[in-house]
Amino acid sequence: MVSPLSDAIKLPCGLVLPNRLAKAAMAEMLADWDHNPTPDLIEVYNQWGQGGWGAILTGNVQVDINHLGSPFDTAPPSTYTTADQSPTLVQSWAKYAEACQQHGTPAIVQLCHPGRQSFRGAGKRGLFASTVAPSAVPLRIGEGWVECVLSKVAFPAPREMSRGEVEGVVGQFVDAARLMADAGFSGVELHGAHGYLIDQFLNPKTNLRTDEYGGSVEKRTKFVLDIISETRKVVPAKFAIGVKLNSADHSSVNFEDTMTQIRLLNEAGIDFLEVSGGSYSDPKMMGPTTTQQPEQSQQPTRTAAREAFFLSFATETRTRFPNLILMLTGGFRTRAGAEDAIKQNACDVIGIGRPAAINPKFPQFLLDESLPDGEAGLPLKKVGLPWYVRLLPIKAVGAGAESMYYGNQIKRIGKGLTTSAPA
Repeated sequence: MVSPLSDAIKLPCGLVLPNRLAKAAMAEMLADWDHNPTPDLIEVYNQWGQGGWGAILTGNVQVDINHLGSPFDTAPPSTYTTADQSPTLVQSWAKYAEACQQHGTPAIVQLCHPGRQSFRGAGKRGLFASTVAPSAVPLRIGEGWVECVLSKVAFPAPREMSRGEVEGVVGQFVDAARLMADAGFSGVELHGAHGYLIDQFLNPKTNLRTDEYGGSVEKRTKFVLDIISETRKVVPAKFAIGVKLNSADHSSVNFEDTMTQIRLLNEAGIDFLEVSGGSYSDPKMMGPTTTQQPEQSQQPTRTAAREAFFLSFATETRTRFPNLILMLTGGFRTRAGAEDAIKQNACDVIGIGRPAAINPKFPQFLLDESLPDGEAGLPLKKVGLPWYVRLLPIKAVGAGAESMYYGNQIKRIGKGLTTSAPA
């Protein structure tokens, strides 16, 4: 029987994904010192491009080289207008796009601005320069004194952006999207999750503004809506524009606000919405903190609860916005779990992260009809931590270890080395 995961999906812009399995964005940290794509990064995407994915989403491409999420994020070097004025720049990114897409898989670039989540020293703003945010709300990775000290060391205090700076960052997102379109990518995803700048504007806990960019749910959404509307003016009609949105870290008090924001994004004409969740202070995108693994004898009907971290939120979103293309990312490891989410009509596209860092051709494995459901998957243990690290009461430590482990596997792919799952 043919798996529903093999179905093609057509986005509203006209872009067709050949199947429902998308390589989700992960931190590669493989840019050079000028934040350009390196040969190793290009080779990683060449390998993923051969994997039979329905779509490939890149890791963060920062829109402002002065404000990066990590020292090795990719980022355009300056403002961009046309290919004729910046042929060398376009050619550099075109090699990246070709590596992703030369085997027939569309690639979508995840555009991001970290806002207050820019580590000290990440970017060209200077070691002691402040970060920027909708409001001057400091980042805290926990409530204890250890977390407080680490927060102040790792993250400079943010300053509130002026209206002109907000408009300037909108322009940076638009310029970056134009560059990606000219380089040959198939679309962009605006990173509005995991505590980055767009999410900071959307969230009432971090947006205390009283101007046109804050004070109500509609005004908090204006920042990302401006990016979408201005981007549409400068990219081809079939160039996809998606948004990654937080789910699990929004409280029940703000749930209806989140639904209103999704309605506004849908009305703005986005091509897809990716549901994820978490931030540096509460890294839910890394999944359950337990190291216990499910028994292999569990029935497939239970895999949805085990694998899809944000399934209930996606299901409610589907109920309210049945025509919105939904991508659900977080925890999928097996064919049974992915198929269950599709059969429940919770989403259209399954985003897969960590298994892709272990097996770049994971979709071919998942869609192999000769394999029974019990064998079509890649269960992954949590990354082990030394005992003394486990004593630290900081959630981000475990998430950081997970990110580092799989980032190292991605680096091994780029060098042609064998990868391995956590022992």
